[in-house]
Amino acid sequence: MIEAIEKNLQRGIKLLEAISDEQYSDCTIPPYYSSIGNNMRHILDIFSCIFNGLDNECVDFSDRNRCESAQQETAVGITYFNEIIEKLYRLKSEDFNKIIEVTDDLGAGKMTANYTLGSALIQAHSHAIHHFASIGFIIHQLGIELPDADFGYNPTTPR
Repeated sequence: MIEAIEKNLQRGIKLLEAISDEQYSDCTIPPYYSSIGNNMRHILDIFSCIFNGLDNECVDFSDRNRCESAQQETAVGITYFNEIIEKLYRLKSEDFNKIIEVTDDLGAGKMTANYTLGSALIQAHSHAIHHFASIGFIIHQLGIELPDADFGYNPTTPR
């Protein structure tokens, strides 16, 4: 599981290494006017929520860091990616079955459910792929080349 998540997160690093801070923070693309950086920071915040809640076994996806520099500066974004990858590799496979409480605001207030750590990581990974697809749209509009052909594609999507 960790290797698959890392492989996907490395795609984000590869993109950040190839673009400028101006491209990274550009919020001019309709219809959402969200930057590559906004999406990258959001992706990483979800993973960070998992790690922030591990000690007390309570993860709150609505309690995010939202570090502004991580969405404006590629170097800070790359550091954030590497911090998450490092934390992923500290996990042991037996940790994946650990039960944790996961809370999120689903639009009608906060809800809590029991997950395994593995299911939370799978959700964060799928969420990252979804946002990479949104980033792919922004990249296209800005005239930037995709870092690789699988960027933003869910492995289960027929081609």
